[in-house]
Amino acid sequence: MLAARVRSGLVETVHDGAVAVMSKDGDLLASSGDIDRPFFLRSAAKPFQALTAQEEGAALDVEELAMAASSHDGEPVHVALVESMLDRVGLDGSALGCPPSWPVSELARARLRGTGRDEAQRIWNNCSGKHAAWLRACRARGWDLESYLRPDHPLQMRIIGHVGEMGEYDVSPVGVDGCGAPVLRTTTRVMALLYARLATQARYDEVFTAMHRYPALVSGKGNGDASLATTLNLVGKRGAAGCLGVAIDGRLGIAVKSWDGLEEIATSAMIATLAAVGELPGHASRVLAPLARPQVLGGGQAVGELEPRVELRWA
Repeated sequence: MLAARVRSGLVETVHDGAVAVMSKDGDLLASSGDIDRPFFLRSAAKPFQALTAQEEGAALDVEELAMAASSHDGEPVHVALVESMLDRVGLDGSALGCPPSWPVSELARARLRGTGRDEAQRIWNNCSGKHAAWLRACRARGWDLESYLRPDHPLQMRIIGHVGEMGEYDVSPVGVDGCGAPVLRTTTRVMALLYARLATQARYDEVFTAMHRYPALVSGKGNGDASLATTLNLVGKRGAAGCLGVAIDGRLGIAVKSWDGLEEIATSAMIATLAAVGELPGHASRVLAPLARPQVLGGGQAVGELEPRVELRWA
């Protein structure tokens, strides 16, 4: 179990999931739940997808690399950076293969509607940074831009090979992610290994630096992964359906998967796991407390909280 939601002294819901902690040498240090149950990596794959784009010639600067690894909120800075990423290679938002979307941020949506915008745009999609980076790589390599989301496209084949090699796991058959991209299979054990390598291998230094330096570009203000990265010496990346990975600089990779798909549960369980492995100093614990134990409200007042219930088995 990852957590229980308690209302007025009664456990109202329980939330199952899995946790894995990997060392810099790729050894499993601790775990909880079924860490070998398959699921899709979703946007938690973005650091590795971003590196592939960079290695294939995308030529991203540090802010652009953060956007390539992002699930952004669609704030003006996010959209401006994606527009610039495309413009530098003679493209615009029409080249993006992700579906039209409104920004994740409520404030950004309200701002746009206040200016009279009434149609969703591809560039506002939370995955547009990743797609812009992929288009940059395709432009550099002379690959077809129209078919860049097909699993048999050279770029996607390289991503599939890269993530499979680093996780020592066959990520196929791929599915289709919410943004239309091929989505890769994983397990909690494999995801923790991927993030351990992000934390420790020189190949990932550029991506780690970009994500750690600009967590508000990688995510958005107040999100769990951004809050972790601004409080601790790590990078975090959330994925849809309740998966969250962190890479602790030079030391550990940790993966959490909530089987009910709730991001709030994954974030709370990750903070509890960081505490259990000695990676949550007192000041950080206080800063992250609202995400670790979110309040349960009744009549507009706090009547309970989400209680972390992670119990690690040590290897």
